[in-house]
Amino acid sequence: SNKWRMSVLCFLHSCTQTSLHFKQMFVFPLTAFYSWESNFTIEPPAVSLRLSGEKDDVIEIASTDGYLYLNGSLDRENKAIHRLQVEALNVMGEKVKGPYSITINVQDINDNPPKFEKSKYYGAVWQNSHPGKPFLRVHATDRDDPTTPNAKLSYNILHHFPNPFKSMLFQIDNVTGAISTSELGSRLLNPQKQATFILVVTVKDLAGMSENALTSNIDVEITVKENIWKAPPKVSIKENSTEPHPISITQVQWNEPDAKYDLLQREWLPRFPFTIDQNGTIYVTEPLDREEKELYSFFATAKDNEGEELGRPLLILVQVEDINDNPPVCQNALTIFEVQENEGLGSNIGTLHATDMDKKNTLNSRLQFRIVDQNPKIPLDSLFIIQQEAGTFQLSSSSLNKQVASTYSVTVEVTDKGQYKHCSTEYGNCTILEDTPEGEVILEIQATDADEPFTGSSQIIYQIEEGDQNKNFIIETDPQTNRGFVKISKALDFEMSSTYNLTVKAINPEPLVKGVQYNSSSTAYFRVVVVDANEGPVFSKNTYIADIFEDVPVGTLVMTVTANDPEGDQIRYTLKNNKRNWLEIDTVSGKIYTAAPLDREVEHDYRVQVTATEENKKSQSSTAIFMIHIKDVNDNPPRLAKGNHLFFCHPLRGGVKAEIQATDDDEQLYPPEFTFSLGGSENIKSDWEISRTDGTHAYLSPKHTNLEEKQYSIPLIINDNGKPPLEGALNLQVNVCRCSDEGRCFIEVENHSGMPSTGMAVGLLLGVLLFIGVGITD
Repeated sequence: SNKWRMSVLCFLHSCTQTSLHFKQMFVFPLTAFYSWESNFTIEPPAVSLRLSGEKDDVIEIASTDGYLYLNGSLDRENKAIHRLQVEALNVMGEKVKGPYSITINVQDINDNPPKFEKSKYYGAVWQNSHPGKPFLRVHATDRDDPTTPNAKLSYNILHHFPNPFKSMLFQIDNVTGAISTSELGSRLLNPQKQATFILVVTVKDLAGMSENALTSNIDVEITVKENIWKAPPKVSIKENSTEPHPISITQVQWNEPDAKYDLLQREWLPRFPFTIDQNGTIYVTEPLDREEKELYSFFATAKDNEGEELGRPLLILVQVEDINDNPPVCQNALTIFEVQENEGLGSNIGTLHATDMDKKNTLNSRLQFRIVDQNPKIPLDSLFIIQQEAGTFQLSSSSLNKQVASTYSVTVEVTDKGQYKHCSTEYGNCTILEDTPEGEVILEIQATDADEPFTGSSQIIYQIEEGDQNKNFIIETDPQTNRGFVKISKALDFEMSSTYNLTVKAINPEPLVKGVQYNSSSTAYFRVVVVDANEGPVFSKNTYIADIFEDVPVGTLVMTVTANDPEGDQIRYTLKNNKRNWLEIDTVSGKIYTAAPLDREVEHDYRVQVTATEENKKSQSSTAIFMIHIKDVNDNPPRLAKGNHLFFCHPLRGGVKAEIQATDDDEQLYPPEFTFSLGGSENIKSDWEISRTDGTHAYLSPKHTNLEEKQYSIPLIINDNGKPPLEGALNLQVNVCRCSDEGRCFIEVENHSGMPSTGMAVGLLLGVLLFIGVGITD
């Protein structure tokens, strides 16, 4: 190059192109010298050569013969570059040419073994510490060139003493020298069994990849300390505590100060009633209810200042102890029994069922039954008895007579030795809940016929003649017994009718003989009482659907949902599964608004649940689906479908081109039509051109073949055909580069500033040698 022509001796000639770089520590006898294949010929008026600069008493030149030689050894670690000057002298010793510069780069060889910074390392590790978390680092250095493999170090643990297992208890990062426990070591290290280990750590240069690598070893003594980071025993807390909260319940502690503590839920809970302070003390923040959740399990973690876990999470168990805080509950608001008037003494009528939410099989949930009232009290005040523990009703007398009383109401006290509840039972007429399912038998009736059995004359058919205008009931007859079963045929509605006075007539399928009429004994009267059941609100629709553009302002009204409560209670609306928080609802009116910007490209059909809940003690609720179809607007500029890095092989050939493809995240109702153009200065457009091939593809190509070998940043503009159209601007990174035989871009690895690489040294010296053969002229 021109640069080197200006910096070498122009009067030297007859030199072959030999690399001018020396291997360091290449030792010569004092009488020997090192030269190129040809000596330097001197032309008049020059008669001798003089070498000056950084010779360091090692590099010399034969003043008359022109040989450049070494009279000693070079050491790159002491001096990596020698800068020299050569002058041509006449017979008077006067300079006639020069000085001209020669630079000699000393090429590194692997002549320095790595060395550890200490003669021995000491470290401590906690039992059960987090595997892979460093607790000690060893470090070695190598005086060889750090930009070459000669100084690339690799660490390894050869073995450790003692080793009671086949696998290593410790591990080391072969690049950083960081030592940590292995998975096995994290589980098995125990100071009670073995408190001290000696690791033999080796370090190799050449990245440990060669048998010729130089090696050093070091002993690392490790002490295993007992870990106080242990899970505490299970904590027991009485439910519904009246003490001021929060209440301290247990504590965890890391082995060293300054750990950051946190709690991690093991299962999702709508509310998490625990917290931890930075001393590791765990608190319960509110009273707990055993009937809501009996056992809580979660994790306590300890982390360092960088957020890395110091050890394994600890499992915390909190048991909620039961107290007698729940009264008995009658299984039915009204329990109905039916009994024949001819039933004998001690006959079982039925069982009253009650429950208690306190802990099963404890005194808190033990129920006992006692009759406290009977109405009417005829012919006796105590016609019924109840088993104290089981709740089973029995007759205490055989005095039942329908003509005396057809219905009895009995009040039973159910107690759990702390709280009590009165439950009602009824014998005779029928009382049912309005949500009793269709097809259920609510009453059994019996008529008799003296005609010949199992003939049409004796078969009985039951008909409801009055009291059932809406056909809510049917009666089916057992043909073998002529027993009638009154069933619900249509759903009942307390709000429509709370009482049915039914007139039932028993007839034969065959007509009676002339002169015989059905009389009053063929007719019965029953009273059906419907008990109100608290029904949930009812939405006007099961699914609500709305269309909306994605660019509507926050706060836009989307739709109003409505629900009505059969009992007329006030309704409160809420949203569920509103995972992106895009919507909000007015809890009173049911109006749904946008609560955040919508994005069709994130989700084009957004679905939530709307819940309508009664504002009363029972809080019945129902749910409907609300879905919005988010309509697209052109809000995403075009972009490249693939990366923005291209390359062309240097030297350029005519006609080369590279394909690019554009895409758009917006919805494409029609085939996309993108336009491509170059931005930037006129210089860009004079060197490059873009040509569109179809609606999504274009070619980038150089306009000429004189482009330099370097990286170019080319502004590219892509426009879509949306309404309104959007423009995407980006920079294409294009490398014009030397290519390998496979047609791939070959880029030299950059060197650290100030540190010449082997390739650089060879390049510099070749530059010198290219011009050493040029003769000196006046």
